[in-house]
Amino acid sequence: MPAKSKAQQMAAGAALAAKRGEKKESELKGASKSMVRPMSEKELHKMASTKRKGKAEHASKS
Repeated sequence: MPAKSKAQQMAAGAALAAKRGEKKESELKGASKSMVRPMSEKELHKMASTKRKGKAEHASKS
């Protein structure tokens, strides 16, 4: 599933780095920390590679 906002895309990128071992999981905070374990590397990659153009800074809560 593609990211709905820039913040979501960036969190997925951080979680992907941790999943690949490029970053320590203990360094993650917030949404990225909660994405690491339940999502597969493929899902994280798809979310992190979403184009940012036209995306809201943060996803709406509705």
